Amino acid sequence: ETSAMSTIAALLLLSLAAVAGFTPVAPTLRTTGGLHHGLQLRGNGVNAARVSQRTTLMMAGPKIIISGAPASGKGTQCEFIVDKFGVVHISTGDALREQVKQGTELGKLAQGFMEKGALVPDDVMIGIVRDRLAADDCKAKGWLLDGFPRTGVQAEAMSKEGIEADKFVLLNVPDDVLIERCVGRRSDPETGKIYHLKFNPPPEDPEVQARLVHRSDDTEEAMGSRIKQYNANVDAVKGYYKDITQEFDGVGDKNELAEKIAGFIGK
Repeated sequence: ETSAMSTIAALLLLSLAAVAGFTPVAPTLRTTGGLHHGLQLRGNGVNAARVSQRTTLMMAGPKIIISGAPASGKGTQCEFIVDKFGVVHISTGDALREQVKQGTELGKLAQGFMEKGALVPDDVMIGIVRDRLAADDCKAKGWLLDGFPRTGVQAEAMSKEGIEADKFVLLNVPDDVLIERCVGRRSDPETGKIYHLKFNPPPEDPEVQARLVHRSDDTEEAMGSRIKQYNANVDAVKGYYKDITQEFDGVGDKNELAEKIAGFIGK
């Protein structure tokens, strides 16, 4: 009788959601019997109501996380992976900015912290990631999550939200190489392209040369601090995903590395 009443209540919520213009996410069933109170209502891609603490994100395509220190080559390998497998590349920074731009509840929360110069809390960031991965393009094509989670706590919290990856790609590069790569980086704000004075020189066009930007955190001191923070957390993240992890040497020919990564993902 209790199970029947729960089912009726869930169906009523589904009807109300349709009237209100929300897209309901189907409830999940407990193996122990009865309806799991996992009904969620989503409006405009963001939670309108949240009954469950866990969202099960069902995807058709591969679900990949790529991790590595700053300047380890994640961006380059992300391009190869997207071209090869057709997945959606997800940057937490891009997802955050989009939520802020749209004025969503999570976006407003994040903006409040950023305006104070504070870090956006994990629960807000993971909510933003969860909603982005629940979008139709990610469901249809699969996703590639770039550089997140960064800590073991974030990895565990993601799992509780139903965000589970199939493959975890980890790029290893010595600290001194990372610093050399970073200090020589220059970006073109007009095209978004990133160059390196030694490894990938920019065009000799005077207009391009004039607008190149050297980021304030691309200094040896700033990079050393970022590497230290990364090294303090990488083992916990790697340990959490140990059953789906493959480590790769991030030094060497980028095309050969891309082939190795593709072989791992395609297994």
